Amino acid sequence: MDGEAKQAEEPEVLGDATDSEASGDGRGQKEKPVAESSWSAPILSLARKATETISSGVSYGAALRHPSTGSTASSPTEKEPENDSILPAKDSMSIERSNLLSMMKLSIKVLIQSSLSLGRTLDSDYPPLQQFFVVLEHCLKHGLKAKKTFIGQNKSIWGPLELVEKLCPESSDIATSARDLPGLKTGLGRARAWLHLALMQKKVADYMKVLLDHKDLLSEFYDPGALMMEEEGTVIVGMLVGLNVIDANLCIKGEDLDSQVAVIDFSLYLKDPASSETPKDDAKMTAILDQKHYIEELNRHLSGTVTDLQAKMDSLEKTNSKLVEELTAATDRINSLRDEQEQLKKENESILQSSQKKEEATLLDSQVELETYKQTRQGLDEMYNVVWKQYKEEKRIRQELERELELQVGLKQEMEVAMRLLEKDTHEKQDTLAALRLQLDQVKTLNLQMFHKAQSPFLSCVSRLGLENELRTEKEQRQSMQKALQREQDNSVELRTQLQQLQGLHADLKQEKQQLQQMCEQQEQALQEMGLHLSQSKLKMEDFKEVNKALKGHAWLKDDEATHCKQCQKEFSISRRKHHCRNCGDIYCNSCSSNELALPSYPRPVRVCDVCHSLLLQRSSSTGS
Repeated sequence: MDGEAKQAEEPEVLGDATDSEASGDGRGQKEKPVAESSWSAPILSLARKATETISSGVSYGAALRHPSTGSTASSPTEKEPENDSILPAKDSMSIERSNLLSMMKLSIKVLIQSSLSLGRTLDSDYPPLQQFFVVLEHCLKHGLKAKKTFIGQNKSIWGPLELVEKLCPESSDIATSARDLPGLKTGLGRARAWLHLALMQKKVADYMKVLLDHKDLLSEFYDPGALMMEEEGTVIVGMLVGLNVIDANLCIKGEDLDSQVAVIDFSLYLKDPASSETPKDDAKMTAILDQKHYIEELNRHLSGTVTDLQAKMDSLEKTNSKLVEELTAATDRINSLRDEQEQLKKENESILQSSQKKEEATLLDSQVELETYKQTRQGLDEMYNVVWKQYKEEKRIRQELERELELQVGLKQEMEVAMRLLEKDTHEKQDTLAALRLQLDQVKTLNLQMFHKAQSPFLSCVSRLGLENELRTEKEQRQSMQKALQREQDNSVELRTQLQQLQGLHADLKQEKQQLQQMCEQQEQALQEMGLHLSQSKLKMEDFKEVNKALKGHAWLKDDEATHCKQCQKEFSISRRKHHCRNCGDIYCNSCSSNELALPSYPRPVRVCDVCHSLLLQRSSSTGS
């Protein structure tokens, strides 16, 4: 409540400063220290600076009270020729900025004073509020650059306002709402909708300050000397802070914001100051309204709290009724489970009695079958030992034959190498013999020639003796070479005979090897059959052991001893019941013991756990194979 009262005092100070400057007297300079004592926010300091700056400017209110001024004007930038002698020598842009600033101060003061008398809650049809938006629109359009489009040049304030969404992310919701509003086709209409939404959020001053802090970006949209680029824009932002005391309830849907004509109506600001309310009445009204708003806010908060408590009470009642129903159902379920437990106990007793009788009979049968199995197992072991010894002996013989075969193959290779060497030597000797025969023919020819040449008896005798000696020597060499050749031929024949014998021996060994391989394969097949028979015997022995174990009896676990499922370890509850496995006797939940199999101790298929189910199926499949 104190904060609202403080906010109510701030626009009053702003209004007094505006009035004093518009009338031209010195009351603004006297009341400025009071305003400085109450303004502490950074944006409010801008408003204080604006009052100091505007005191040296042109009074737009004095121009309005001139006799030649009409009641309405299309724009505050129009200058009248009667005031040319009063206005200081300034350029047109500065005069326009000064006029717009004065008009904005006057519209804000009138809007705040009139809203205080109406309870601060305004709608879109309120004339001072409409005129405020018109003046603000003129301020934003001042010095705006024209953008070239396909149709022509266009001036729109929607471009600078779109920058606020990038610089201040919290304003993205109003920008999105302005774009998505149906019926808005122009940028000007979207900009007007954006200003309406920002006023309802009480963030117009904040968003404008964000824009003025980034004048480098605003230079793309405004010419130098525009109101938003100069100090007057900062002053307007400071004055807009006073609008935070106003609660605006504006309806934008259905309004034609594109085609509204922005004309300032000066008749709202031409009133008799004597008929206005005194500051004391305004202060009392402000205090009363602040108390009213505080009580309404407190009442709204308490109503919301009561609604939340009522909703929680209803939910607790529903939860309690559901719990009562669940408790009743659980009690009925417990009673039914107890009855079922009693019935199962009776069935268990009868099953135990019948199973004991069957156990005695099956125990005797199993003992007889066990003895028979032991005798069969002993005979099979003896047969296996004999066959194993035979297999080892055959394996040893096979290894010896393979070694002997390798030796014979090595000898055959050596004989082949020797035969090739012998053939090579024979060819060489045959070549030598042919050469000697050729030499012998040459010697004979030479002897005949010499014989014909020799005319004297002495020479003929001597030559004949030499020739006879040479012929004798040649004959001896020829005979020795013929004997060597005969010996080589005999060796070759002998080696060929041995080679034929080795080939026959190799064929015999190969045939014997094939026979041994067939014998080994037959013995291996017999051993495989023997191993299969032994494995089947082992499986039967395991079956006998299981049957004997079942006959001796598993530890039947009691219901009180098990609190969790043995397989999935889930805790038993009303919804998760206990079930005994008829094979191992342990307790499982329904999902872990949903299988049924026929057991030797039961006449019909009974419940078994998943582990016993898989083991029994594997055993039955291996026994069948």
